[in-house]
Amino acid sequence: MAIKVIIADDSDFVREGMNIILGVDGDFEVIGCAANGRECVELARCGSADVILMDIQMPEMDGIEATKIIAREGLGKVLILTTFDDYDLVRRAIRSGAKGYLIKNHPPDRLKQMIRSVYSGVNVLDESVFEQMASVEPTKSHDFDESDFSARELEIIAAVADGLSNREIAAKLYLSEGTVKNYISGILEKSGMEHRTQIAIYYLTGNKQPPRQ
Repeated sequence: MAIKVIIADDSDFVREGMNIILGVDGDFEVIGCAANGRECVELARCGSADVILMDIQMPEMDGIEATKIIAREGLGKVLILTTFDDYDLVRRAIRSGAKGYLIKNHPPDRLKQMIRSVYSGVNVLDESVFEQMASVEPTKSHDFDESDFSARELEIIAAVADGLSNREIAAKLYLSEGTVKNYISGILEKSGMEHRTQIAIYYLTGNKQPPRQ
């Protein structure tokens, strides 16, 4: 079954380009294109989109506001696709319900893979954006629930959010690398998340992917 996609971007060139890229692949079906957030919300309400490619800076209603409405009404999974990598915008988009955040510099195959990931329930974050988030002193979101984790797990989570590798976490906390891997596996299992990027997103923004069924 093809993944149904809506493309929202105020650039005619981008909308047409994305439409062509996805339209020639049988795994996708573009069910509509919108030039602003308001049009996107209307399309989503009328259709049955699986994934919505959403630009941020658009007239009438920006992508973040549109994402809030779409997430609140359960109209599809939003994948932000933009030229902006500002930390505050990333944080706002994810807190608004976006399931992914990509910069417009990826080849078609990479974009398609990210759409598939979001469709499958996996949150995605552009590598450059993740590095920027990790470079900022990690601040725990008020929406992050500490009560779900032990003191040691919280140390591991904070280190993951800080962008540290398993080896670096092991050195920092005087643990073996295997022990760190076991802790991370336990955190993922306990929280219902699937990879370490989601742990960092949850810690920094409070946005948590629902547990697996």
